Amino acid sequence: MIVRREFYIGGRWSAPLDGRDHTVIHPSTEEGCAVISLGGKADTDAAVAAAKAAFPAWAATDPAERYALCERILAQYKARFEELAQAISVEMGAPIDMARNSQAPCLPWHLENFLTAFKQIEFIRPLGPHAPNDRIALEPIGVVGLITPWNWPMNQVTLKVIPALLAGCTVVLKPSEQAPLSSMLFAEFVHDAGAPAGVFNLVNGDGLGVGTQLSEHPDVEMISFTGSTRAGKAISRAAAETLKRVTLELGGKGANLIFADADEAAVRRGVKHCFNNSGQSCNAPSRMLVERSYYDEAVEIARQTAEETRVGPSSEPGGHIGPVVNKTQWDKIQSLIESGIKEGARLVAGGPGLPEGFNKGYFVRPTVFADVKPGMTIEREEIFGPVLSIIPFDTEEEAIRIANDTPYGLTNYVQSQDGERRNRLARQLRSGMVEMNGKSRGAGAPFGGVKASGRAREGGVWGIEEFLEVKAISGWG
Repeated sequence: MIVRREFYIGGRWSAPLDGRDHTVIHPSTEEGCAVISLGGKADTDAAVAAAKAAFPAWAATDPAERYALCERILAQYKARFEELAQAISVEMGAPIDMARNSQAPCLPWHLENFLTAFKQIEFIRPLGPHAPNDRIALEPIGVVGLITPWNWPMNQVTLKVIPALLAGCTVVLKPSEQAPLSSMLFAEFVHDAGAPAGVFNLVNGDGLGVGTQLSEHPDVEMISFTGSTRAGKAISRAAAETLKRVTLELGGKGANLIFADADEAAVRRGVKHCFNNSGQSCNAPSRMLVERSYYDEAVEIARQTAEETRVGPSSEPGGHIGPVVNKTQWDKIQSLIESGIKEGARLVAGGPGLPEGFNKGYFVRPTVFADVKPGMTIEREEIFGPVLSIIPFDTEEEAIRIANDTPYGLTNYVQSQDGERRNRLARQLRSGMVEMNGKSRGAGAPFGGVKASGRAREGGVWGIEEFLEVKAISGWG
C-alpha cells in the first residue's frame, strides 16, 4: 500500500493542516492501492498564499527562464518515465502498455508543443502602423487553480500546468482524488527541475472541498477545470462571486458520420476509438451515424470488432481494454446499457454485467447498440464507457441534424472519400473539433468544444494565451 499524505506547498512536501484520509482503489482488483489526504480549507489557503507570494517574482522572470524550467521538467519525465506509467496504470486502470504508449507520453507531446508555441508569442507587440506609440502587452493573469480529471491524468495536468508556468502564472493543482499518484510524481518532477518555491503547489482533495475552495478563493484569478458538465456548472457558480476567469473542458457525445464511400477501415477504426481507454474519453466517437446503404454491413463490422475486443487487468501487457475507474462509473454504465435495452435499441454485442471470466474489478463488456433512435437515453447522455450507439441516416442534411442535436459540442468525425463533402460537413458540424478519415489533429492544434462541452482551448498558442491578460498601452516611448 502506497502512503502519500503530504501536499506540495511552497517548495516542500508538508503534512496536511486540515486533512482526512482517502483510500485510492485499484479498479482492476477493487482493493486499496494507496492512501492520500484530502485537504481542507487551511491547506487550500496555504497553497494559495504560497502561490500569491511567489507570483510577482515569477511573473517578472525572463521568458527564457520559464522555458528552461519546462525543459528541465521534460528531462525529469524522461528519467522517470516507467514510474509515471506504472502510477497511471494502478490509479485509473489503464492497461500497462497503454499507460506506456499513450497515457504517460501525453506529457512530452504537449510539453514540446508548448515550447514550440511559446517561441511564437510576442509579450509586447505594436498595435499596428496606424498607432505607432501603442503597444499590446500580454501579462500573466496571476494565481491559477487547476482542477484535473482521472481519465487522462497526465494529459490534462500537462495541458494546464505547463502553459500556466510558461505564461508566468503561479499554480495550485488539485488532481482527481481518484488518480492522484501520477500528479504527485509530476510535482516531484517540477521540484527536481528547480522551480522556485511557491510557483507550483499541489493539494489533493475532492470537488466539494478543495475544488470549491479554489473556485471561491479571492486570491485565485483563474480556474481551469476539466471534468463533467455538471461539475463545470458548479465551478462557474462558485467562481462568479469573485469574477475570476473560468475555462472549462467538459463532456462530449461525438458523432462519427460514416458515408457509403468511406474507406474499408472506417467502421472498425471508429469502434476502436470509441472503446479506447475503456470509453473514458470526452472526445470518444460514441454515436456512429451510418449512411443507410452501408448500414447493415457497418453494424456487422462493429459487432465483430466489439467481440474481438479483449478485456483484461491493467497489470497485463497487451492491447486489451482495462476496467473503468470505480464502482460509481460502473454502476452508471450498467444503468445506461439497461436503458438502451428497455428503450428498444438492438443489442448486437456485449450487454450488462461483467465480462466472462471476471467476478471482480470494474470491467465492462464492449457493447454495441444498433437501430438507436435520436432521443434515446444512450444517444443523449455521455456514457463514459465502452458503449457504441449506431444510427442510420439517409441524407447528408439528416446526418448533420442528428449530429448537432445534442447539448454537447466537443469532437465530431467524418468518414468519406469525397473531399468537398468532408469540407462542407466540417463547417456545418457544431463542435470545437472535427477529425476526418482517421487523421488526428496536428501538433499545437487547440483542444476544446462549444455548448455543454465548455469553451476552453487547450494546447499550442491558444493554450498559453488562456493564462494571459491583454493590456493596451498608449504613449509608448
